[in-house]
Amino acid sequence: MKSPTVGDLEDCLLAKVDERRQQVSQIVEEVQRVVHHLTAEISHQDIRFQTVPYSDTYNGNIKVLAPSQFLVTIPVKGLAGYREAREQRWRYYTLQGTRLSCPLQDPEGLQQWLEVEQFMKSLWQWHEADVNIEGDIVPAKVVQVFRKLVENAIGTCHLSGKVSMLTHHSAVWVAVETAIGQVELELVPAVEIPTAWSAKARWPPCLRRWPSRQRVECIKSFGFALLACSHYHWQLSFLQAEQVLLEQLDEDGGCRRKCLRALRQMKEDVWCPGRRPVITSHHLQTVLFWTCEKYPRPKDWRGFSKAFLRLVRKLHKCVSQHFLKHYFVRKSNLLRFANSGDLDAVAQRLALFLKNPQISPP
Repeated sequence: MKSPTVGDLEDCLLAKVDERRQQVSQIVEEVQRVVHHLTAEISHQDIRFQTVPYSDTYNGNIKVLAPSQFLVTIPVKGLAGYREAREQRWRYYTLQGTRLSCPLQDPEGLQQWLEVEQFMKSLWQWHEADVNIEGDIVPAKVVQVFRKLVENAIGTCHLSGKVSMLTHHSAVWVAVETAIGQVELELVPAVEIPTAWSAKARWPPCLRRWPSRQRVECIKSFGFALLACSHYHWQLSFLQAEQVLLEQLDEDGGCRRKCLRALRQMKEDVWCPGRRPVITSHHLQTVLFWTCEKYPRPKDWRGFSKAFLRLVRKLHKCVSQHFLKHYFVRKSNLLRFANSGDLDAVAQRLALFLKNPQISPP
């Protein structure tokens, strides 16, 4: 019996997408309430951290990487008027306060140093030794302060039965019990910089038809953020700019977002299931952006089946090569630190799908 084609399975696949959307929306609503409650208490205890607001629509501080894995950015307060560092200097310090004989490694790709003097206005608390070493705001020390605040807030807010710390991480992770099941949140302090575009993001390159010049200026106006994700270097993030680009994809009536939702559904059900998948929604979104750039014409996105398989082939290529460039910082490989064995397993499943497209694994 002949296997069903992507065209035959389109309606069934998109029905599953709608079911997934309803489920995730319910989880997000519960997560939002918990995050708002916790961060309100944290902000009360330490003025450097802001409350994450509750939103009835899209919440830019909460990114769904998988149905049970969320990235939550916690904006910091008291740093305004960002400017790029004027000069480079060597760092010889450690987190413990000792001196090194050789300087610390310079940041690569999506990383950078952050000096308090890069801000025209700063609260005095950002100059304190609990977060600052030799003028640098050090992400690991910020996370250390933040972790204690989260631990205290869980108790103060009487959330011990619903929220628990996950202790086997250097970052701050919590598990939240929802009506649908347990989800894991990575809570990351973020310096939001809405007034500038990172010098590392040399985007777009010349001679690109997508997106338009007007769209590019709009996206850049949303700036970027710096996340406390590593010991010494801050990580560049463009979540808001990416969301704006995503929301405006199908103004020509195309099926780009429909293809992305279907790709995500297949990834979660078949190609890369699990609580902490090696491929996340952010990887899929990046694959879509690259494909939109390569295929900028509206007619390339009118037929679902052809467009969907184009995305699957691009994803398969990236996963097979263990290489997916960040869309804005093109020298950075988003799969650089991914587990090679996990990537190879996903590549194998994708190859099987491309030979015989169907929803359930063969």
